[in-house]
Parts: sequence; structure tokens; C-alpha cells
Amino acid sequence: MVEQKKEHISEEEAALYDRQIRLWGLDAQKRLRGSRVLVTGLRGLGAEVCKNIVLAGVKSVTLLDHTDVSGEDRSFQFLVQHADVGKNRAVSSLDRAQQLNPMVQVYTDTENVADKPDEYFHNFDVVCATCCAQEDLIRINNVCHSRGIKFFAGDVFGYYGYMFADLGGHEYVEEISHVSTKGDGSKKQKVNETKLVKKTSMYLTLQEVIDFDWTSPKGSKVLKKTPETFFITLVLLHFRSQFQCNPAAQDKDCLLEIRDKVLKEMNVDSSIIPDTFASHCISELNPVCAILGGVLSQEIIKAVSGRDAPHNNFFFFSGIDGSGLVDCIGPQE
Repeated sequence: MVEQKKEHISEEEAALYDRQIRLWGLDAQKRLRGSRVLVTGLRGLGAEVCKNIVLAGVKSVTLLDHTDVSGEDRSFQFLVQHADVGKNRAVSSLDRAQQLNPMVQVYTDTENVADKPDEYFHNFDVVCATCCAQEDLIRINNVCHSRGIKFFAGDVFGYYGYMFADLGGHEYVEEISHVSTKGDGSKKQKVNETKLVKKTSMYLTLQEVIDFDWTSPKGSKVLKKTPETFFITLVLLHFRSQFQCNPAAQDKDCLLEIRDKVLKEMNVDSSIIPDTFASHCISELNPVCAILGGVLSQEIIKAVSGRDAPHNNFFFFSGIDGSGLVDCIGPQE
């Protein structure tokens, strides 16, 4: 993790972040102010995350993307303009991202995240990886886990979206309400009070989750409770790793073949994912990006500020029925 200097909040910043400071306190805002965040992948979800954490007032945000703006981006990527088609996504997103909050330093990097050495990620306090192949997510997560860097991953595939968090051993404070009795004799009265309680949560790496044995006693017990979106996500990440792109409308048969292959390797019946999923995972939908981007940004802010319990370890959203679900998946005791 990057060693942070003690941050000072100026009067101008205190005025700008006044409502946030009232919500989570000055110390939490100072921790945000000292955090360096890397966002990889500047499609719809990456743009939402960038917007939210820049507005929250972190120290700096680095936008990493080696791909170019396409005509499709104009449907869900609000940081780029129509004239940017054919230009690099990160560079094209810089101006509007910086305008959101001039007090946050916004940088760009046009290299491929897959080509970045492990040491590159040591420069950040938080890494949020979107649009990455599964093998890259695992590598980056392992690097972050070994260095105490907070790691988040997420993607939107059509109506489906997921978020994953690995914060290692994460300490935070939570506000607990309790009722106490004050006064003597007939003057006794119950008073609602709150106090801050320090807690710790332990997180798994993505590799540990993927290696989870679904035939084990625990695996068999929780299989029926595990959302189908988890297994759909693994299928879609496998597709991206194999073809270096997201699925298109003509890839439905291929997706069904990959589903059968992936679930067979996991010793999970393929019926857990209905055939219809292949028709609902194309492109990125604005509402799904907005919802998942809001949740993902919220979790980054909670993790950095140390206020309240972040989700451990997945959040799934399905635009098919509008459901969102937090689930802890893996070999935890």
C-alpha cells in the first residue's frame, strides 16, 4: 500500500465536501483525500465509478484503458463526446472527469492493463478493475492482496452486473444503536443512543473463490442459495478470456457451449443457468451501469473511509427482475 501523508482539508475543500463530512466525519474525509485510486476500463461502468469517486474527493484517480472509443460508447459512456470516436477511451474521458472536481488529480494511462508489471499496482491504495480478462483479475488481485491494497472488480454484461471485493483483513467502525436507561426512581426514562464499534472482516481472493469445491459439504449446502448471476459471470469472464472481447448477438450458441464446459469443470449442473441468459448479456445497459456503478463506488468509499461494513465479497444485479443481492461466496468458515 502507498504510504499516505497526513492530509489537511482546506477551507475550500471543507465547504465543497460539507455534506459528506457531516455524513461520515472529518477523519473519514481526510482518508478519502489521501487515497490514490486506479480505475481500469473506461466503458459504461468505469465511467460511473470514475464520476462517483472523483465527486467524493479522493486524492487522485488514474484512468487506464488502451482501447478506442467506438460508436457504441455513446450509448453508455457519458465522459466521452461524439467527436472522440476512434480516440483512446482514457484520454477522451479526462476533460469531463476533471471538470467534475478540480480538487482531484485525474491522470490517464493508455497502456494495456495485461502488460503492466506487478510493481505498477503498488502505486495505488485502491484498484478497481473493469473490462479485464479473468486471468488478469486474478493476477492483479493477488498482487493487491499481498501488498494490502484494496481490490475491487466489476463488469456489466447486458442485464447482468457483478461486483467483487477483496480488502484482506479490513478494519472499520460501525455505528450501533442501543437503548439505555437514565434517571432515578420515577424519573427513569429510556434513551436511544449510538456508539461507534470497531470491527474487522476477512476477505478471500478471487482465486480462492474460483477454486471453491462445490462438491464439498459446504458447497453442496450453499449451491441452491448461490445466485445464478455468479455462475453467469464466470461464463462471461471465460468468454472474454477466450475471445478477448465481450459477447455479441451472434455468440449465443458459443455462450451455451462455454456454459456447459465451465459448469462441468466446476461439477455443477448446467441447468442452474437457463438458456435464455445468452440473449440477455449483450452490450452494456445504462441503468445497469448506473446501479452497479453506484454500489461499487459506495463500497470503495466505505473501504477507504473506514466507516461501515463493506460488502463481503460479491454484489450481483439482474436487470431481468431488478434484483440486487449481496453474497459471500467461497470457503469461509
